Amino acid sequence: MPQAPLPPCSVLILAGGRGQRMGGQDKGLLEWQGRPLVSYAVALARSFSDDLIISCNRNAEVYAGFADRLVRDDSTDFPGPLAGIRAGLAVARHSHLLVLPCDAPRLDADLLERLLRASAAAPDVVHMLRCGTQWEPLFSIIPVVMRAAIEEAWNQGDRSPRYVFSRLGLQAVDCPGEDPRLANLNTPELLYRD
Repeated sequence: MPQAPLPPCSVLILAGGRGQRMGGQDKGLLEWQGRPLVSYAVALARSFSDDLIISCNRNAEVYAGFADRLVRDDSTDFPGPLAGIRAGLAVARHSHLLVLPCDAPRLDADLLERLLRASAAAPDVVHMLRCGTQWEPLFSIIPVVMRAAIEEAWNQGDRSPRYVFSRLGLQAVDCPGEDPRLANLNTPELLYRD
């Protein structure tokens, strides 16, 4: 029996960080194997959505060529990934927002399909990849109806995506510990080792 089609979702690629471990460079635009890191997430996400959003806080003119829309944090002090997620939720055109980091070029369609299928089966909770015992908050799919509750948590000072999502309803999509598909190339050593 064929599987049901995947539900439509908006996709948010997080590229708005400070890049501290990269010496302050804009991580999404650093090259890996001849292409900007962000281009790998974009190429993968395109087959899953007609609403591709990139959260960036600088180099908007470059990122504009990769996305349908850009968003930025509502604060200039790089307050972390939850700020980018809030901005993505505010503009998402579909009922769910799939969140991906810009620096995981080995991510594959299988993991995204697993997140989407889990979300289709239980659409009212956040689904997040969990590798072994390690939760991966930047690989999540979030119901857009949670936007107001996430805003409320933000206004109360909560900045941890995992903490906020766990309070709103969170289910794991499990994958093996140390799964190489989730490797973040977020230091010069990791980026230039391969």
